[in-house]
Amino acid sequence: EIYVSADVKNTGKREGSEVVQLYFDDLISSMSTPAKELAGFEKVNLAAGEKKTVRFKLTPDQLAFLDKNLEWVVEPGKFKVMVGSSSADIRLDGEFEIKR
Repeated sequence: EIYVSADVKNTGKREGSEVVQLYFDDLISSMSTPAKELAGFEKVNLAAGEKKTVRFKLTPDQLAFLDKNLEWVVEPGKFKVMVGSSSADIRLDGEFEIKR
C-alpha cells in the first residue's frame, strides 16, 4: 500500500469546500495504461483560513492492470501520483517505485 498526503488550505475569507482528487500514472508498463487514472477523491469543508491534511491510500488492486495473458498484474516500475481539484488542475505531484 502507498499513502499520499496533501495539505489543503482555504485562503479565502469565507467558508468553502473543495473536492481533492488523486490520480496516478504507471510510467513504465508492458501495456498501454491511462496517463491519469482517478484513484480517489475526498470532499473537504474548510472554514476561512483553515488547513486540513487529506490522506489517500493506493492499494495493489488499484495499480493492477490486465497483461497480455489477461491476468491482473502489478508490474515493478515507476508511478507518478498527482493531486488536484480536477485532472486539468493538478497542484501537487510526486513519484514512487515498485520493486520486486
